[in-house]
Amino acid sequence: MSEPAIQISGVAKAFGGKAVLKKVDLCVPTGSVTGLLGKNGAGKTTLIKCLLGLLKCNSGQSLLLGQSAWSLNAASKARLGYVPQSAGLYPWLKIHQLIAYTAAYYPRWNQGLVDELLSRWELSAGQRIGSLSIGTQQKLAIILALGHEPDLLVLDEPAASLDPSARREFLKAILAVASEGTRTVLFSTHITSDLERVADRVAVLKDGVIEYSGDLDALKDSMKRWHITAAGPLPADLGTAGAVPGVVRASVHGSEAILTVRGATRGALRAAENRFGANIEVEDLSLEDIFLEMHHHAGAE
Repeated sequence: MSEPAIQISGVAKAFGGKAVLKKVDLCVPTGSVTGLLGKNGAGKTTLIKCLLGLLKCNSGQSLLLGQSAWSLNAASKARLGYVPQSAGLYPWLKIHQLIAYTAAYYPRWNQGLVDELLSRWELSAGQRIGSLSIGTQQKLAIILALGHEPDLLVLDEPAASLDPSARREFLKAILAVASEGTRTVLFSTHITSDLERVADRVAVLKDGVIEYSGDLDALKDSMKRWHITAAGPLPADLGTAGAVPGVVRASVHGSEAILTVRGATRGALRAAENRFGANIEVEDLSLEDIFLEMHHHAGAE
């Protein structure tokens, strides 16, 4: 197996004594599309900057393409593509001038791909960058990051400034990058629907640590909502971990309850039915539902 495209271990970062990242561990396999999911302000941008070596970690290590992110050589940097939250492009240049300037830094540049994306995203090469909207500048930043066909593409909230149509085109471009199976994409977002469309893996950042990292389908398979109907009153403490293994949240009203349960087996479900003399219907959850549940404190309501 090839080495991971990104391997970070024990990464911590604080600003002014306030911890933003607390011993973060994250592995992004080569060839995967991984969505970094977290609330606004969760520290996604800080994590991305730390893993790219743009911020010095207080502790821990970040490896990109097998090298320390803090001391990447020129050849490895040429294999990276990065789009920050704010593009920060040169407003006095025209689009074609910035493209030529950027292309000069890379030994490999696919001008045909760039021209195709400019046309598809309705950008004119003669436009001055300072006259572009924030969303259009974001499109251009993505095109510039794709032009050298990077082996590792890292994007920080890339679709935040895009309208729905542009977001669909962006997601198509990401799928095209990933289709070869040897190139890797990591993108941060708080838009779960975007992540579900293109990612095969998800990493959830919460309270300065990675709450979950792994296969997206596995996460969706692991968390379900139970609708419980019993013959008599259910225990009020049904939301405690001892009552039902893996319970994330519980709402109990007499003989009916709704539980969100993580990692429950069919055997655990049958045991709960027998214990409470109840019928349990199982509901699949969307990624958005799961994300909200993971940010909710466990316990009965």
